[in-house]
Amino acid sequence: MADRITGRPPKAETEPEAMTLDEAIAHSFAIYDRVLAAFPVVATVGLFSGGNDSVVVNHLFRHRVDAIAHINTGTGIPETTQHVRDVVAAWGLRLHELHPRHSYRDLVLGNVLATRGKNIGRPVWKGFPGPAGHSVMYRRLKDEPLQRLRGQIIGKRGRSRNVVYLGGMRWAETDRRFRNAEEVDREGALIWVSPIVHWTDAHMREYRARHRCTLPHQHAEHLLCTPNALPLNEVTVHLHMSGECLCGAFAKPGELDEIEYFYPHAAKPHRELEREVEAAGLTACKWGQRPPGPRSRRRPAGRLCAKCDGIEGQADLLADWRESGLITDAQFATFTSTDEQRAA
Repeated sequence: MADRITGRPPKAETEPEAMTLDEAIAHSFAIYDRVLAAFPVVATVGLFSGGNDSVVVNHLFRHRVDAIAHINTGTGIPETTQHVRDVVAAWGLRLHELHPRHSYRDLVLGNVLATRGKNIGRPVWKGFPGPAGHSVMYRRLKDEPLQRLRGQIIGKRGRSRNVVYLGGMRWAETDRRFRNAEEVDREGALIWVSPIVHWTDAHMREYRARHRCTLPHQHAEHLLCTPNALPLNEVTVHLHMSGECLCGAFAKPGELDEIEYFYPHAAKPHRELEREVEAAGLTACKWGQRPPGPRSRRRPAGRLCAKCDGIEGQADLLADWRESGLITDAQFATFTSTDEQRAA
């Protein structure tokens, strides 16, 4: 068996739109089963942000995972973290609530110093992040806790003991996600699996309609009215995002005002930090605003930041898929054309 399993875009065989929901579900389980057959997996952990896509993948796999992991970044909306706690408890699963080693406040104030490389002893970042700072925030707030959990599970026996992280990344989320998301991506002893990567928005809507309680009665908290009910996080209803990480690197104009309207207690720390950063004399003193000065080259977004904008410099897999025959020239042209070109 090959050391690495790569995801194939279903465009080469069956259009995702042509799959029924049951076929899409069957393919999701097949992706996971293929990983179990290829590698010695000692634990499968569902990654649950509290968002709409992550709740679907964890609901679908709740009987096949060993635990759920939620990253409490320290920047997010507390109601989302509480939602995850309540739902995982209702499912009877173990929850790993992870915390970053360094706080968002210390990162923004420049208190976190590099411990290796040419910048050793210097701050890894200063001020609020714009797009250029997203990779720093992702690595420190999300990836580091997940890597630490992997180490706790497998110890030093990498490759002979693998951990699977199940995420809710989908090709249909954005054009960039279609180009770069893979069904399976192995990183040492860590195997990232995106079992609903091929699901369309229509599949997601149908799954929610099939499993979410719509009975005309007094609903249980999080709509967990029956053992098989699909939960609902009210934060996603208000903000159309999970709100588990509010680093602000890709915030839209007025986003903090919107958060403040529904969840003033979640916006308050960021407002206070703005004043603290300004008092410290740092130029990037506004949350959610691109720092002043020349634009830096942006690095790829992390796997768990599904709703972040497309990032310049990411590897584009479409050309590779075309060259290897996974998609046709016509499909390549369709996927890479602009909206104006498609409308012409």
